[in-house]
Amino acid sequence: MRVVLAEDSVLLREGLVWMLGSAGMEVVAAVADAEELLRAVDEHGPDLVVTDVRMPPSHTDEGLRAALVLRRRRPGLAILVLSQYVEERYATQLLSTETSGIGYLLKDRVADVAEFLDALRRVASGGTALDPEVVAQLLLRRHSDPLDQLTRREYEVLALIAEGRSNAGIAEALVVSEGAVGKHINNIFTKLGLSGADKDHRRVLAVLRFLKV
Repeated sequence: MRVVLAEDSVLLREGLVWMLGSAGMEVVAAVADAEELLRAVDEHGPDLVVTDVRMPPSHTDEGLRAALVLRRRRPGLAILVLSQYVEERYATQLLSTETSGIGYLLKDRVADVAEFLDALRRVASGGTALDPEVVAQLLLRRHSDPLDQLTRREYEVLALIAEGRSNAGIAEALVVSEGAVGKHINNIFTKLGLSGADKDHRRVLAVLRFLKV
């Protein structure tokens, strides 16, 4: 198995290189940031990528965003995210598409080397390896997001509000009556908990919720 490893901590990176090598895996590149990760994958065409989430330059979500890029470029590439954090936004994107060959483990919860190596092999062979804490946090986020309560039509109406459309403009775009649009908007306000504000203020707040500001 050929592996590209991305981890900005020198000690952890070298430790993982040694561990994977001892287990019979070939680490073809061990890099420290997301740009190097993308280049290494293009150069070596590995079977598996193991990446941290927070890497230079901003130490926020570069590794996970790079993982999304790699999955778009190489749909069959196996990727294991190994991090101290659950980065919800991009983790949701990564796990909501094709989930074969995907893993997301938390460093502090990896308690057994053999189990970790088994997770790597499982992901490389097209399986999944998800830390229960990762799953729990993502499910909690989805269940607590009021936007998830909207119907498909209500979501379309909210998207058109975000474009600055009037009720008449929304009705024309969706080929429905203005009365129907008004009902959808009232439902949106109610589901987003905006029923107590004045009408114009509610439209602004609803758009902010839609844009996740």
